[in-house]
Amino acid sequence: MSSATPVARAPTGARRDPAILSLIGNTPLVEITRLDTGPCRLFVKLESQNPGGSIKDRIALSMIAAAEQDGRLKPGGTVVEATAGNTGLGLALVARAKDYRVLLVIPDKMSAEKVLHLKALGAEIRMTRSDVTKGHPEYYQDMAERLAGEIPGAFYVNQFGNPANPLTHERTTGPEIWEQMQHDVDAVVCGVGSGGTLTGLSRFFAQVSPRSEMVLADPEGSVLAGYVETGKIGSAGSWVVEGIGEDFIPPIADLSRVRKAYSISDAESLATSRELLKAELILGGSSAGTLVAAALRYCRERTQPGRVVTFIPDTGSKYLSKMYNDYWMVDQGFIDLKRYGDLRDLVSRRYEDRAVVAVSAEDTLLTAFQRMRIADVSQVPVLADDQVIGILDESDVLVHVHRQPESFSDRVATAMTQRLETLDPSAGFADLLDVLNHDHVAIIVKDGRFFGLITRYDLLTYLRRSIT
Repeated sequence: MSSATPVARAPTGARRDPAILSLIGNTPLVEITRLDTGPCRLFVKLESQNPGGSIKDRIALSMIAAAEQDGRLKPGGTVVEATAGNTGLGLALVARAKDYRVLLVIPDKMSAEKVLHLKALGAEIRMTRSDVTKGHPEYYQDMAERLAGEIPGAFYVNQFGNPANPLTHERTTGPEIWEQMQHDVDAVVCGVGSGGTLTGLSRFFAQVSPRSEMVLADPEGSVLAGYVETGKIGSAGSWVVEGIGEDFIPPIADLSRVRKAYSISDAESLATSRELLKAELILGGSSAGTLVAAALRYCRERTQPGRVVTFIPDTGSKYLSKMYNDYWMVDQGFIDLKRYGDLRDLVSRRYEDRAVVAVSAEDTLLTAFQRMRIADVSQVPVLADDQVIGILDESDVLVHVHRQPESFSDRVATAMTQRLETLDPSAGFADLLDVLNHDHVAIIVKDGRFFGLITRYDLLTYLRRSIT
């Protein structure tokens, strides 16, 4: 029985919306001072400072409020939406504050941090495929609309066609920028997910400052930049950046005032986000990299001074396991390691780079297990003076401790495997496959010195990268 003291709550009759909702909007705007912005001054609006961590808190609040006002959402109702993550987090924040059930359909490319955040907020998740397009039964928007029709009292948010989406940017985000920039804005750089931000800002600046240019930042693979440039919808590809880019033109997206569009590769987006953190100490998500990269291109192309605004749409804390993780970046091919032209090219965690998670024979099994868990690996080499003297994997630990859990305090030497499968880097793929097919890990040794391990996952990652 838990000894924790229960948290006291106000009586049901006295319940009010949590005060945290009052912190949505009025986000700070800061200048980029260490990156090359050409003749321009570049400012970023830190939408990452919203309580849910993204710009989507704004539309979640407005869309739920509008549905309450017109009767589409009643007490005890269910909020249903298709989302790549941030809109879902905003909806979960606002809907749970108002005691609604939340059901979200999300594509399977979403970061683990976002999924865990959604579940912690009490949202119900339906994971679906990210490799299918509109019209497929597992396309996330089509699935959400179908589920909403099956659930009594459900409100299908439909951010892509909801007029309250752009309206909140026209009424809040635009005026905030206008005041923060002292009524002097030459260009605003936006991405398009649902299209609400760009549409709402376009409407606002058309009224207060028609000279202000709207600039589109779009991931490579999305059809939007091509549509702006040619008026035609091309074939969509795929992209890693989350939250922006589409394979269709969202119904609420008004691109008529966009004067310039930039198509930004995943590699440039992620590199820009990482550089933004190093240079400006701003922790932004993957879409922030796309927007800032496009804004920097725009600024550097100009020959006259200008005042340009873009966004940090969400916080990078939601991507620590992905774009801010060097090993993920290597696995995805966004960071290039030194190439040797032999089996060493398959090793993603290299001993020479201090990237290998290892133990000594004198460490305890508990230490080894904790290192495997933190690094998300299933085996570790046992090293002594840069030499591999054993391998310890999860099964070795389990066999040793399953009858006596106190055996976690035993030394690694008591459980490690000393039958080692070593390969010289010059060995062929047939030799590597022979090792892996016997459920072993290939230990790469060059001139007697340990270089790294090759697992089945490493081989599959190498083969996948070779076809992209």
